Amino acid sequence: MSFYAIKRDHASHVYRQIAKSLQDEIKQRYTTGDALPSELTLAARFGVNRHTIRHAVDLLIEVGLVERRHGSGTFVLGLIDYAINAKTRFTEQLEGSGMSADTEILNHIVAPASAGVARRLHLREHEDVVFIETRRRVDSVPFALVSHFFPAKDYDEPLSHYTGGSLHGFLSTQLNLRLRRTESLITATLPQGDDAQLLSMPSNSPVLRVKSLNVSEATGEPVEYALTRFRADRVQLSVMV
Repeated sequence: MSFYAIKRDHASHVYRQIAKSLQDEIKQRYTTGDALPSELTLAARFGVNRHTIRHAVDLLIEVGLVERRHGSGTFVLGLIDYAINAKTRFTEQLEGSGMSADTEILNHIVAPASAGVARRLHLREHEDVVFIETRRRVDSVPFALVSHFFPAKDYDEPLSHYTGGSLHGFLSTQLNLRLRRTESLITATLPQGDDAQLLSMPSNSPVLRVKSLNVSEATGEPVEYALTRFRADRVQLSVMV
């Protein structure tokens, strides 16, 4: 017996009705990080099978309302306030808000600079740059992907010792190099390549892309050009001036 008024002869599919009911319930009763009841519990509540419940939850995942974590369950997502300013540091900022943050290296190579990267770093086109691709996670959930570019002539050897964690913290500790952000260009776009897979998000949901330039506080010389892709359903960017 269903505890909810599901109209099985209604034009809308049963799973869509269940998704709508769950969506309303989440907005009224749940907060970020809360777990939904198990599929078995929901199936009993709505008087349907687990396949129907899974289909309904898939709809909620598509709109960015919840996230399914393998082996753990389904959890409510919410917007994370993330401030962009001259001295933004991912790990310090998120942990200062009471969340856990970690950085995982996905790629680390030396490659020729594209025209755009070379221009921002004051290099010749095709001059070598250190390319580091990282994935940022908040409370173990993918949050952003970052492509970092550094002039190889200056940073290839020191960055070869970087093994994860705060990249700017590494530069500060190992090289006594402190960076200052001078530019942040923000656009909304669909994920490209394997970004959607790496961010555990639907390919038809947007990301917020931020192009940024970081210079040395001491000399003003360009040190890092970065291209960050945030899950738009997880972040609220606050640009500080």
